[in-house]
Amino acid sequence: MQHRIVVLGAGYTGAVAAGRLARRLHTDDVTITLVNAEPDFVERVRLHQLAVGQELSPRPFDEMFAGTGVRLKLAEVTAVDVDRKAVTVQAGEGPEELAYDTLVYALGSGWNDGGVPGASLHAHEVSSRRGALRLRERLAALEAGRPVVVVGGGLTGLEAATEIAEARPDLDVHLLTRAGLGDWLSRKGRDHLRKVADSLGITVHEHAQAAEVAEDRVTTADGTVLPSAATVWTTGFAVHPIAGATGLELTDGGQIAVDPTMRSLSHPDVYAVGDAAMALGPDDRPLRMSCASGVPMAWQAADAIAARLAGVKVPHVPIRYYQQCISLGRKEGLIQFVTADDRAVEKALTGRTAALYKEIICKGAAWGVANPTLGMPTRRRRTAPAAQAPAAAAAAPSGAAA
Repeated sequence: MQHRIVVLGAGYTGAVAAGRLARRLHTDDVTITLVNAEPDFVERVRLHQLAVGQELSPRPFDEMFAGTGVRLKLAEVTAVDVDRKAVTVQAGEGPEELAYDTLVYALGSGWNDGGVPGASLHAHEVSSRRGALRLRERLAALEAGRPVVVVGGGLTGLEAATEIAEARPDLDVHLLTRAGLGDWLSRKGRDHLRKVADSLGITVHEHAQAAEVAEDRVTTADGTVLPSAATVWTTGFAVHPIAGATGLELTDGGQIAVDPTMRSLSHPDVYAVGDAAMALGPDDRPLRMSCASGVPMAWQAADAIAARLAGVKVPHVPIRYYQQCISLGRKEGLIQFVTADDRAVEKALTGRTAALYKEIICKGAAWGVANPTLGMPTRRRRTAPAAQAPAAAAAAPSGAAA
């Protein structure tokens, strides 16, 4: 019997995990089903570009996984039953149940309104293609001089604000940040960020927190009212709500608790990668929600699954950080080099060199999805006999000996 592997979600982490498993395991021994609601890969790190009207190259999964053995199931995941080892999906023909022997949960995250009144109703988000296209439509309809308020001064907020200001210099762009502008960066990084914001005409409101969002304004905690024809919300990410209904052990933040191989602490036949999982990096610091964390998590999970099924030693490569790459429009960028546990060092790249560096990183991330072993030769292992037992037991008639 073939061992059934089901991967939920085809963002960077899910797609990488599925493709890497397909290159690690023999197609006679396993089936790999990748469930995703869209037929194309979404470059989440470029959604701020999509929001301002730039066109992104289509990346169909049919082409990406051609000849690998990965089966794409176009459907939306509606439920996960980890006790019955079954996933319910909603496809065009109606609800369907997929049984699994090993599950890779990679449904990721969406935007987090933080419970701020009016945010979910009136603000725009750029964490999904649908949200970016909705914002794109809104920005295109704005006349010159209209105010746009970007709430959140993290990486996503910086990229969104600078991209909008560069693409639409006729708009009045404001950036609302709870702390100082780029306060986690090195001095060089902070200075360059402020220089770019000033050159693009962005009004930065530091140490300010949004308390309420209305259709035409944002009110801060100190009562300041900022007129807004389009409010962009980038204060952080929230785990996909299905995780909370799976029965898996979760952290206080709603992420799936995993071991160093990305295996669920409560259900050993489930692995979680990307924003959905809470894994530890250097000095036992939680990995931040990002592509930089998610892709190596996917490598680790795929290699661990393949090794366990083949009955060989499970590899473990510690996950660490090297840099934070920030687009500041198409002509400017900031590459902040960091320690292994993601703290800024003084070294940083700025300007056009940094913009080119970031573009190479983005293209490399997309290439890595289609080439999950990074072009290195691989050997598809045969699964050990014990790995077939779960699938055989599931297929046996009721009352039959396994």
